[in-house]
Amino acid sequence: MKALRILAISAIVCYNLFVADNAFAQKYAVVDMQYILKNIPAYERASEQLNQVSKKWQAEVEALNAEAQTMYKNYQNESVFLSEEQKAKKEENILEKEKEASELKQKYFGPDGELYKKRASLIAPIQEEIYNAVKEIADSKGYSLVLDRAADSGVIFASPKVDISNEVLTKLGYSN
Repeated sequence: MKALRILAISAIVCYNLFVADNAFAQKYAVVDMQYILKNIPAYERASEQLNQVSKKWQAEVEALNAEAQTMYKNYQNESVFLSEEQKAKKEENILEKEKEASELKQKYFGPDGELYKKRASLIAPIQEEIYNAVKEIADSKGYSLVLDRAADSGVIFASPKVDISNEVLTKLGYSN
């Protein structure tokens, strides 16, 4: 009797899963964010700005590191002729220079660094526009889910019929 009850409940659950799923099929679409971003000139300009600023800041950090290395090499060459007090002072100066380089690197490239803030100020508005365009298209066409084909989301194949990347670009005022 108990086995019959479990079998009946299992049958009802399976029926609901398969029939209800088909009755309320969800529409979905995909976008290719790399493709969209590549076709937005403002994004390309922002990326170039970020690259230039990053290179400049990296050069500053490398200059401080090179200075610390030069100080250390000089220290090694001169250490034979220095008193213990002079050695301690030079070692302290070298450590300060290395610390300065490390702090500058953290300031520019750390999790809350200048590069992160610059990226947020330049790229976030573009991403917000794209999100709003995708949302408008999804709402108007009844899509329950929009996946990014370019992301590592596990999308192996998506039919071009469900790719709305060009619609997003058109909505944003760009032609492909």
